[in-house]
Amino acid sequence: MENQEVEKKMMSIVAEDGTIEEVEVILAFEFKDNKKEYVIYTKNEKDENDNVTVYVSNVDRSSGDAKLMGVEDEEEWNRVKDVLRELSKVE
Repeated sequence: MENQEVEKKMMSIVAEDGTIEEVEVILAFEFKDNKKEYVIYTKNEKDENDNVTVYVSNVDRSSGDAKLMGVEDEEEWNRVKDVLRELSKVE
């Protein structure tokens, strides 16, 4: 059995101050019923418990360019957390 390296999917994000950061995409998905897109990504930072910190953003394409927005609606956030729970079962 060969040891295959999984290719990481990377994306660049531009902060409000104009700095560019490379992050690793864990999962990108869309809720079909409301056509909202989300991306889960990491900067490979670890918290005090040695867990990797992940970030979740809503992808807003209304301006033509993709912008990452926060998830502010509680119902949406609960749906995203369900996806995260399912993802953690697979890992």
